[in-house]
Amino acid sequence: MEANYKTILVPVDGSKQAEDALAKGALIAKNNNAHLDVLHVLSTTQYGYNYGGMVDGDVINNLVEDTTDYLNKLIDRIKKDADINDVSIHIRFGNPKTVIAFEFPRDHQSDLIVIGATGMSRLQRVLEGSVSSFVNRNAHCDVMVARTNQKNEPFVPEKK
Repeated sequence: MEANYKTILVPVDGSKQAEDALAKGALIAKNNNAHLDVLHVLSTTQYGYNYGGMVDGDVINNLVEDTTDYLNKLIDRIKKDADINDVSIHIRFGNPKTVIAFEFPRDHQSDLIVIGATGMSRLQRVLEGSVSSFVNRNAHCDVMVARTNQKNEPFVPEKK
């Protein structure tokens, strides 16, 4: 069976795993002559709890500007490394799990999601649950969980 993907979604969160998944997603997009959507979800729940629901507009603007800069740098590198041009960046506010699994793929007709295995610590996964696990279980399109880098070497966390 051969899959022919037209619209590939790669969510990124600033982690090395997500950037490795983006590199793999870009190669899949190139091989399928597909459009690549790169998405960063700014979680609204973390600001509601941490700041009592009161977030200044300047804070939001700075978050969006910083995220846009980060995404543009990623895209410039991916365009060069994978030799693709059909790439869009997106920033959404909301719960990363539901935005990635349901909302974005519905709005953009994604037929493949390439996601990093996890950017969370063990404790975070216990408390919040893994986004990649949720997406893998609930998305209505194909999901590829990238557990290795472009050289197919397992991800090794950096020691702090």
